[in-house]
Amino acid sequence: MIVFRYLSREVLLTLSAVSAVLLVIIMSGRFVKYLAQAASGALDPGSLFLIMGFRLPGFLQLGLFLGILLAYGRLYLESEMTVLSATGMSQQRLLAMTMIPAAGVALIVAWLSLSLAPQGAMQFQLVLNKQDAMTEFDTLEPGRFQALNDGTRVTYTETLTDDRANLGGVFISEKRLGQDKKDRGISVLVADAGRQEVRPDGSRYLILENGYRYDGSPGQADYRAIKYDTYGVMLARPDVSDEVTDRDAIPTQELFGSTELRSIAELQWRISLPLLVFIVTLMAVPLSRVNPRQGRFLKLLPAILLYMAYLTILISARGSLEKGKLSPTLGLWWVHGIFLVIGLGLLYWEPIRLKMKSRRGQKEMARG
Repeated sequence: MIVFRYLSREVLLTLSAVSAVLLVIIMSGRFVKYLAQAASGALDPGSLFLIMGFRLPGFLQLGLFLGILLAYGRLYLESEMTVLSATGMSQQRLLAMTMIPAAGVALIVAWLSLSLAPQGAMQFQLVLNKQDAMTEFDTLEPGRFQALNDGTRVTYTETLTDDRANLGGVFISEKRLGQDKKDRGISVLVADAGRQEVRPDGSRYLILENGYRYDGSPGQADYRAIKYDTYGVMLARPDVSDEVTDRDAIPTQELFGSTELRSIAELQWRISLPLLVFIVTLMAVPLSRVNPRQGRFLKLLPAILLYMAYLTILISARGSLEKGKLSPTLGLWWVHGIFLVIGLGLLYWEPIRLKMKSRRGQKEMARG
């Protein structure tokens, strides 16, 4: 029991450290991406952390895999595993002890992939639907040019009140497109002030005051200038859609019994994630065995490549299943079967090699 607690503590502490590093790296990459969208006005800055919370990937499998390699590698390097082996600690017994904390990790991964992740994906898509329904006033920032409608409209305001109702120093440039989607020139609106007006029926208008409108095409001298005291533009406000089409957002219970290939692939993928925890544990225990003279990082790169190959083939099989190139019965299970055999081969290779070496030695002694 003491040995089990010691080994579990080493694995879980290393798992926590590795997972924290992976979390920071992954969150930073995604946060920069969403921050760029918020800076361009395509995303509401207030929804950044909400979206980040729903988009956290499942990184515990890799954290556990590296945690076992690093924790047990250190024990081999400091000859602690040699002492444990001398007291009867076999690879099979070590694996059995390691599977207990791995089962706890698998339960967490199962909860994430089967329950929490679909709920998060649904909330994420609803946030995006709400974002799509926003007008430019909802994301406009004073003192910054904001491109909208794929860059066909650029809006700038020098000042903006806290309630986003009144603007000062307004500049709006918009490409005029005909029914054939061809460029018909540019319209430029400048105004000293502007305000947002909401009618009782819910329609919204942008009212510009004391400004000019310029219409024309770049490179041509047929510009038209119009001075106005008041200029009103109706603002379209799309309805917020409650429709969720992302397959990641489909509740797991709705996937059972479905005959659609995409739903079958999604269900098998969600089940594969906790199953992957046990198989990578099976591979990590024998791969963590290192010679103290060789260093603890000797097998780290090959182990990571093996893990990446497992994950890559699994993703490829998921795509093939969605396209109908694999039967639902075969599905993703053959990938797990292959790497289960690889894990068992790694686990029993050393005892088999030692037994074969012992037999060769006995034969040589008999001949001598």
